[in-house]
Amino acid sequence: MDLQAFRRLFKSTPPPAGLSLALEALWYDARGKWNKAHELVQAQDDGIGAWVHAYLHRKEGDMSNAAYWYRRAGEPVAQAPLVTEWKEMVERLLH
Repeated sequence: MDLQAFRRLFKSTPPPAGLSLALEALWYDARGKWNKAHELVQAQDDGIGAWVHAYLHRKEGDMSNAAYWYRRAGEPVAQAPLVTEWKEMVERLLH
């Protein structure tokens, strides 16, 4: 699956089966469901989960919490626009 195919999944309700928790969280985030995205990503206790968690807190505007999660993920604190970071995460997770 590529980014375009993932975006086409936004028409699905609920999200399609088989997505990782991180991808499912990003699916919900793209649909404006921040709380559901956050709930899902809290259950993925690894570097990818921490990275998506960081992104969600950055989106929320909680930069100190986001910085903590970027450190846990081993990722630099993102400086790119949120939409760019979202796209980069999805592309990395799909490959």
